[in-house]
Amino acid sequence: MARERSGRTARHLVLVARLRHLREGAGLSVPQAATQLGWHPSTLRRLEQAQTSLDVGQVSALLDLYGAGATETDDIMGRLNAANMPGWWHPWRDAMAPWLMDLMSVESAASVVRTWHPALVPLLLRTPAYAKAVDEVMFPERDAAERQRRADFLVERQKRLQEQQTRLWAVLPVTALRCRVGDDEVMREQVRALQQTAERGDVTMQLHPEYAPPHPLTGVPALSLYRVEIQEIADHVVREGGLPGTAEVWDSPHPVQTYQGMLDVSCVMAIRPARTREVLQDEYDRKWA
Repeated sequence: MARERSGRTARHLVLVARLRHLREGAGLSVPQAATQLGWHPSTLRRLEQAQTSLDVGQVSALLDLYGAGATETDDIMGRLNAANMPGWWHPWRDAMAPWLMDLMSVESAASVVRTWHPALVPLLLRTPAYAKAVDEVMFPERDAAERQRRADFLVERQKRLQEQQTRLWAVLPVTALRCRVGDDEVMREQVRALQQTAERGDVTMQLHPEYAPPHPLTGVPALSLYRVEIQEIADHVVREGGLPGTAEVWDSPHPVQTYQGMLDVSCVMAIRPARTREVLQDEYDRKWA
């Protein structure tokens, strides 16, 4: 299966990063290395960007060219099969936007996911019914089966994040709990689910009160920051808010650090996590009790 269709995995990203570092250590540019191997430069660029599967012959040729030692060569070659295996999300390709397919490799390796939404419950905290109701408004062209498929994929993502012990840290305005999504039962279930989630040790949830002053994320579209503790995989930040189904994804230090700083200050200005359950209960009692 071509890598473009299966999506990258964390193991794949680690190996191509190691190959790139070996090339740089050998003092070779991409065009120089490709010329010595008789390849087109785009072939090597695609390999280093994890856009293609790792071919045994190609990787072996690169290691020879870069002068890799026997131990490193054996280690990298021994990891090729695992790196070429599709991620768990491979069967769910039909339920993902193209930008999300590659991001799943980062999510699968993330130690912390920080998320913000200006108007709704953040995606990773949504119930299936709430997620389907949002989809119905945002993507009216999708039929019920497509919406159900996407909701099932969301549930699987939530389960996998718990299993890999990823910490989820979400911040949102309290008014997001009052934006009516679906019918009364959908909203009641969603607020109840947030109350239960707030009890979990792997989740931190903070709310901005209704009449709070502006904070750095005021007016900023839905945002997620992925912290990865694997040296070869950079932290990523994702900002949605353009056309439905699209997102901007960055892994370079400046945007990642900038948005991290904005999240930090916004969390300092939000209600303390210890009061989240109290606020959620007040919101439930106000409308849904």
